[in-house]
Amino acid sequence: MGTHMRPADGAMTLAEMKEFASFPASTQRYIRRSLDVGLGREDALARWSRDVVESASIMAQARVYSRLDHIRELVPDDSGLDAIEPFLAPLITVTAFDLGQDRLTSFGAYRFLYERLIGAHVRPWLPGAFCAAAALPHLHPEKRRTLLQSISEAAATAPGWSNREPAFYPEWVDKVEARLPN
Repeated sequence: MGTHMRPADGAMTLAEMKEFASFPASTQRYIRRSLDVGLGREDALARWSRDVVESASIMAQARVYSRLDHIRELVPDDSGLDAIEPFLAPLITVTAFDLGQDRLTSFGAYRFLYERLIGAHVRPWLPGAFCAAAALPHLHPEKRRTLLQSISEAAATAPGWSNREPAFYPEWVDKVEARLPN
């Protein structure tokens, strides 16, 4: 946070922090890991893998997330149908991967992650990509039901979206040992 922050920016950052805090711990961890992988912030494998299964998951995520640069370049400026297919197909594929990891448990968590991975201009496309990926057969039927029920009518039918970029990007925080005064 810089010195040029307006009061409204601080309030929005606080709201984003509160939203992030409302997610389950496993979702928070997955979002932080995904931001490290997708934005190239840290060595995600060294930081986040706890075992060989998680290492394999992070390597697979890195392969899938290699499409993010392409997706960022293709976000349509309008709803013209000719621009949708080259953009939406890879977005749905990446979304399907993330939903299949079983850590993003709601549309809110998905939206929180993807508006940071891709940018605010992707917001109009997130409900459609989420619903398409959440309905794919690679997910257990009960998981599909839970995910699809997590998107509100307001989110699915919004007449417009904010173009304000997110301000809060959660990161790894090292554990600090508490020391009692002598």
